[in-house]
This record gives sequence, structure tokens and C-alpha cells, in this order.
Amino acid sequence: MTNPVLVEVLRGGIVESQHRGAAIVCDDRGAVVVEVGDAGQPVFPRSAVKVIQALPLVESGAADKFGFGNRELALACASHSGETAHAELAAAMLASAGLDKAALECGSHWPLGDEATRALARTGGEPCALHNNCSGKHSGFICTCVQEGVDPAGYVGRNHMSQQWVREAMEAVTGAPHGEDVCAIDGCSIPTYAVPLRSLALGFARMATGTSFGPERAQAAQRLFAACMAEPFFVAGTDRMDTKIMQAGKGRIFTKTGAEGVFCAALPELGFGIALKCDDGATRAAETMVAALIAQLLKDDDELSATISALARPKVLSRRGAEVGEIRPAGALA
Repeated sequence: MTNPVLVEVLRGGIVESQHRGAAIVCDDRGAVVVEVGDAGQPVFPRSAVKVIQALPLVESGAADKFGFGNRELALACASHSGETAHAELAAAMLASAGLDKAALECGSHWPLGDEATRALARTGGEPCALHNNCSGKHSGFICTCVQEGVDPAGYVGRNHMSQQWVREAMEAVTGAPHGEDVCAIDGCSIPTYAVPLRSLALGFARMATGTSFGPERAQAAQRLFAACMAEPFFVAGTDRMDTKIMQAGKGRIFTKTGAEGVFCAALPELGFGIALKCDDGATRAAETMVAALIAQLLKDDDELSATISALARPKVLSRRGAEVGEIRPAGALA
């Protein structure tokens, strides 16, 4: 199946580029609300599922033991920009467990945020693992190991207890098998598993409502969602799409980006889960897709829908900052 064009990029009034993709919205029973393209295709969700991967941090009691509040839990679900506040909070999470950045096995890269990169470079600093966009998630993995009395060394390995806990949570929430045949390695060195978009949407609907979960997992899911929606800066960073959508939603919208054009989201008040993939992996298109879809689903709230809809149509600017075009939803998302 060839997925439809869902995003167009215009220069002047002419379509210069197009992005194809697939998207699905379903409720916590799996009933489909919206489906565009091939939602049965297996995709690597990458960082879009960090909130599910953080369930063991809460369920183990580690979050409570180390005194983690909304900011720490949000960072554990984050693909942060590596701004000073992000790196400092990741360091503080590790320190609460008696460890430091040397325990991180996520590797290092320059901050995702341009200003954060410039600020670090101006001081003569070099990026370290704390600046890795996944350092909060990895700090959560390490703290869970400490709480459970498991040596965190090698925690990124598929057979380490840390990743076994994560795999169990992912399978239980999405209902999709996470076997070795669909396993690869994510950018931060942990396993990632290719599963259908519809399984991801179902998982996020379940996270939003707690349906099919026991009381402990339902409470953990609600706590993580609430933390992310309360502290979206710590999920992403300055001028990031996750930050902007969740700030606008004020506790009504959860979103999480993933690499290679993946986005997952949830609308807790409606009990809907959302999963989508831009075929060519373009983040700019995935951001427009998720904003356009959320705006459609919230059409009964004129003000919020309009705010989110505006985020789905970013301007294309010249190097001088002049508006020369726009990115816009197309096809079923227009």
C-alpha cells in the first residue's frame, strides 16, 4: 500500500515538496476513530514511547524513594534539548541514587537546542552524556536498577534486567510482541522494537485511561502523563513542538516525538491514543501531521483547536527571516 500525501511544503504559492505517511487514532478498546494510510505497518517508535518505558521507574518505587516530582518524571520521558536545566536535572537524578554521569551509557552529543549548543561552546565546554537528549530516560533506568538492587552496569543491553522490565511494559501496554525478530538498537544504545502503528495508538489510549491495567500500572501511567503535561519544557525544551502543544493543551494533550518522523500522542479526556509515521522520516512533516490531527479531534473546542491548527502550518523563512512559504497539512489532514 502506498501511503497518501499528508503534508505539503510550499515556496511562494507552489508546492515544492510532499511528505507521505500513515496515522491512526483509536480508543482504549482498539476501536478506530481515524485511520489514514497503512496503520498496520511495523515501525520503530524510537523516543515516542519513552513514557511507557518509564513505567518501571514509578512502579518499582524508585521515583518515590528518590523524591522525584513532575520535573524528574517528565525528564525521564524526555527527548530534551540539552539546555542547562535539562543537564543539571539529569545529574541531580543520578546524584539522588549516589551516582554521576559516568554511569550513563547513552553516549554524548551536542545539545539539540541551537542556543544551548552556542552557550556550551562559548564557555569552551564539551558535550557529555548529560547533554544527550535521552539522559533523563537513562537516569530513570539507572535509578530503577538501584532501587531493585540490580547492578546498573550494562543496563542498555537487551538481556539486562532494566531492558527486560521495559520490554514487559511495552508488550503489556501495546499488546504487540517485542521479540528478537523485530529488535534493533536505538540511537541511545537501548533496544527498540518495530510494532504496528495501531498497537502504539492502542497503547497510548490505554495509558490515557488505565483500561486493561491493574491499579498500580494505571496510577503510574496517569502520574507520568500528568507530569509531562505539567512540565512540557522538561519533556522537550525551548520552541519544541512537544513543548508548544502541551503548553497550549494545559493538561488536556500529551504528545511525544520520536526519531525518523514518528509521533505518538493521547487525548485523555476523550480516551484517544494517536500514532503516526512520516514515510521519509522528516520531523517537520510529522510535527504538522500530529498538530493537524489533534486540531481535528478537538474541533468542538474552537479556541484550542485553532491554536493547535496554527502550529500545523509553520512558515518557511529565508535566511534573512522573510516569510517565503509554509508547511501545511494535505489530503485527509487538510
